[in-house]
Amino acid sequence: MTDTLRTPPRRAPQQPLRPFARDPRRWEEERSRALLTGHVCRDTACTGTREPVLVYERTGSGWLTWTVPGDGTLPNLPRQIGVLTPGATTTQRLAVRWLTRRPAHRIALTHTSPASLRLSAVLVAVISLFAALFALNRGIPADLVLPVMLLAPLLTEHLPDRLDDRAREHVRSVESDAACQNLQRLAALHTCIVQAAAGSDRYELRRSAEIGQNLLWVAAGLLHNQDTRSASTRLIDREWLMVQLADQVAQSLERIAPSRPPARPTSPAVAKARWASSRPASNQRHGQHLRPQPALHR
Repeated sequence: MTDTLRTPPRRAPQQPLRPFARDPRRWEEERSRALLTGHVCRDTACTGTREPVLVYERTGSGWLTWTVPGDGTLPNLPRQIGVLTPGATTTQRLAVRWLTRRPAHRIALTHTSPASLRLSAVLVAVISLFAALFALNRGIPADLVLPVMLLAPLLTEHLPDRLDDRAREHVRSVESDAACQNLQRLAALHTCIVQAAAGSDRYELRRSAEIGQNLLWVAAGLLHNQDTRSASTRLIDREWLMVQLADQVAQSLERIAPSRPPARPTSPAVAKARWASSRPASNQRHGQHLRPQPALHR
């Protein structure tokens, strides 16, 4: 009985994650941008003092973060995998878009110090200074102008970090190589389930996608709070459940395909009209010469 339950299903798709698998042109655009504007990984370890350019791919379950190899190949493993909470609302999905925005440009204060400021905060400070001078010349009290002038760049610098903390309450993410390697197998299976459910209105397929999202959420929590070795047993159970779920979806698709109604046959009148409209114009103008002449009876 145990051997039967542990036999791997044959229909479950087993394929690794690839960046923008359904839109390869998008990956080429992101790679070209990274080569022009940032630091790319020249080897698999991606060593160096500069942070590599990160490419964010939003998915139905969360997001995938990729680095750009310098040799032109596709990355084998995501740098980070994020999972959105099951049954997410529109606001929670907006949190994913916020977390996967492009990183802000920063200006280093000195060459030796790691301290830096957001470029947007510097621009807001300059604009606030000129706006404050204009307001003071207009006679607006200084006790109103100066606090606003100081508060605007401070909010620009620190408010995004506070919003990041609030947005992370709705997601779970893993970043280590071992954790990403374990979670990407579940994410690949769940991607196949979501793609099958997206093109169908059947309840069992949509329900399978929801269950798969819950399994991803639990697995991301295990990898986020524990090391891979400690959570290995429970991760294997979640992966096995995801494999069985993907196998059931594959079986459902096989049953759906033969049961689809055949195409409705075209009526003779419609077929005749289509045939007549597809004839060359010369034949239509001289159609009287192509029609068979009735036989003459003496």
